[in-house]
Amino acid sequence: MKQTNTLTTQALTIGYAPPRKSRVIIAEQLNLALHAGELTCLIGRNGVGKSTLMRTLAGVQRPLSGTVLLGDHDIHTLSIGDLAKQVAIVLTEPIAHTQMTGYALVALGRHPYTDWAGRLSGGDMAQVEWAIDAVDARHLAKLPISEMSDGSRQRLLIARALAQETDLILLDEPTAFLDVISRAEMLSLLRHLAQTANRAILLSTHDLDLALRMADALWMMENGLVHVGAPEDLALNGVLADVFQSERVRFSPHTMRFEFVGSGAKMGLVGDKNGLTYAITSHALVRAGFMVTDDAHAGRTVVIGGIPNNPVWHIGDKTVHSLYELVKTLL
Repeated sequence: MKQTNTLTTQALTIGYAPPRKSRVIIAEQLNLALHAGELTCLIGRNGVGKSTLMRTLAGVQRPLSGTVLLGDHDIHTLSIGDLAKQVAIVLTEPIAHTQMTGYALVALGRHPYTDWAGRLSGGDMAQVEWAIDAVDARHLAKLPISEMSDGSRQRLLIARALAQETDLILLDEPTAFLDVISRAEMLSLLRHLAQTANRAILLSTHDLDLALRMADALWMMENGLVHVGAPEDLALNGVLADVFQSERVRFSPHTMRFEFVGSGAKMGLVGDKNGLTYAITSHALVRAGFMVTDDAHAGRTVVIGGIPNNPVWHIGDKTVHSLYELVKTLL
């Protein structure tokens, strides 16, 4: 199926040009594209310029050079009204008027289309109703914002962006203040909306594990570059492992996850290496600081016994019945 480019950049250089000071270049010669029907996650370490890139793509900040195109139009030549009909932005800033209802918040997305008095037409109201249902927020429509959780508010802000009826939605850290379940639900929802509503969605996030699971494409910012590809592409070419390595944490392309690296004494582990108990025990030992090996002669050795749904662990002549007890014994 042919991809439709919603946004493209041509030789884009981003950064700052303070008055009477030298330009600060964050990244240059970027040729990027966002495609309709895809969720793209912008990732990278703190301070690499993710927010600067997002602001530049949104038309809020001018590039140092190059262009940002929405379709065939330079984003910085569009009027505010035309831009609002093509790009929706969701930020993590608090909502000022917390006594408005969920419906009123979503209805703000129709502002680019209403008259000077902000009156909603029948078509506007239908779009608001669709957006509320699209994010499964019908139960929030009549509630004041002040009575909602952060997750519920964020869901409604996404509904507002959908009501704005733009081809492109940009979200800056939309999961920053959500609990782990809400973060997973939010990214799953955004991917579903990108596909079913045929929108191009770009979000910046520090939630790397979820980005690896949910994103159709990753933009990985690092040292003035943006590496682009499916999560599996950036795992295969080693970019994720190179960028996110540290003394105690590494990216494993085999599991597509970030793993702790034990830095203390070696600990032998004997058992069924393909079993769940072995994997969980290894995780507990690495978390405790050990370097796990399957060498039974590594010095101290843990032997897994019992049955899968009721395991025990042997350390020399001592037997323990929980991983909590195991770690306490070893330490």
